[in-house]
Amino acid sequence: MSVSYKRLWKLLIDKDMKKKDLAAAANISTYTVNKLNRGENVNTDTLVSICSALDCTFDDIMELLPDRQPEQSEEGTID
Repeated sequence: MSVSYKRLWKLLIDKDMKKKDLAAAANISTYTVNKLNRGENVNTDTLVSICSALDCTFDDIMELLPDRQPEQSEEGTID
């Protein structure tokens, strides 16, 4: 599974906040914001800080995406 933070970026737009505003409000580094922007893993403490700063829940800022399954060809082999 992978994680998408698209909901976080949408929430920032709705709240008229920039990423640097998020970093200041949640007391996280710009490096961590960049990790979020790239969809990389971050510490759950970081996610809690973000949710506290934005008054939201995990579901409001992220979603789990299933891994893509390789498609099978007509012969039944995996491409």
